[in-house]
Amino acid sequence: MPLLNQKWDKTFAKSENVEHQKVSFKNRYGLVLVADLYQPKNRHEKLAAIALSGPFGAVKEQSSGLYAQTLAERGFITLAFDPSFTGESGGEPRNVASADINTEDFSAAIDFLGMQPNVDRNRIGVLAICGLSGMALTAATSDSRIKAVATASMYDMSRSISRGYQDSYTVEQRQKVIDYLSQQRWEDAEKGDYALGYHEVPFDENGNIIKGQRVLPETLPENAPTVLAAFYDYYRTPRGFHPRSINSSTAWTATTPISFFNFPMHANIDMISPRPILLIAGENAHSRYYSEDVYKQASEPKELLIIPNADHVDLYDNIKKIPFDKLSDFFQQNL
Repeated sequence: MPLLNQKWDKTFAKSENVEHQKVSFKNRYGLVLVADLYQPKNRHEKLAAIALSGPFGAVKEQSSGLYAQTLAERGFITLAFDPSFTGESGGEPRNVASADINTEDFSAAIDFLGMQPNVDRNRIGVLAICGLSGMALTAATSDSRIKAVATASMYDMSRSISRGYQDSYTVEQRQKVIDYLSQQRWEDAEKGDYALGYHEVPFDENGNIIKGQRVLPETLPENAPTVLAAFYDYYRTPRGFHPRSINSSTAWTATTPISFFNFPMHANIDMISPRPILLIAGENAHSRYYSEDVYKQASEPKELLIIPNADHVDLYDNIKKIPFDKLSDFFQQNL
């Protein structure tokens, strides 16, 4: 296991009511995950626990850590982890995402939490933000140790990557993306290295694939689209910047989309029932339809909570809009 630096390097202030420790554990593929374990101070009985991750391309020092620490203040033991291949977690090459492995990461986090002496292993849930939400739901379909699932600003990365925003890809565009990814594999194999690229592949006005080396630009262009500006304001400014975050400073490997073309998320979502699902989305979020569609697909018990006057990124760190009271009640009632 790696030697872990316990220095506080989060994008949010440290709570005086919570004990923090950086920890590591392996998933079933043998990859070492690094996580932040948060525990309420002066609690000696066995407690309910929550595993957290996300957003897609973020690290545990950002949004998931804020959620974890806040819920620990409310009496839960929480574990915010970096998915495999990202942040401080292991895996080579770096900055790869996998629908399968990143789903397994949630179950590995459950393994770790259930081994802690002060955790009631029959009272463990998961919470995911943005693009890790699909993995959290998928993990719950095959891991009944997960007793409750909550998501915030959900993104279905398989759907987004393989079909485009609001399923906008034509069949021809989907084939172009597949051809591009297939040829990129030749280039990577010949160079012995892995090129970077967009995980959600865009097209220009002439129908050609646009390539790039960063998720977000160094500087925000004038008249930038609202969604781009919102992401930039979080990841590229002191508000949420972290040097290990893919979204803050780099991009995924160009062939990352392959996994998400191959594996749809939460295909067996009905298997979560009778365990409950809570889906939280901003009223003005461009991603709202993902939560709404999952709500339609899921079996009872389920709840969709729309936050008034909130966009997608508001639910990353805006404590005035993140419904922590609701999240706390949901997990207290169901764990």
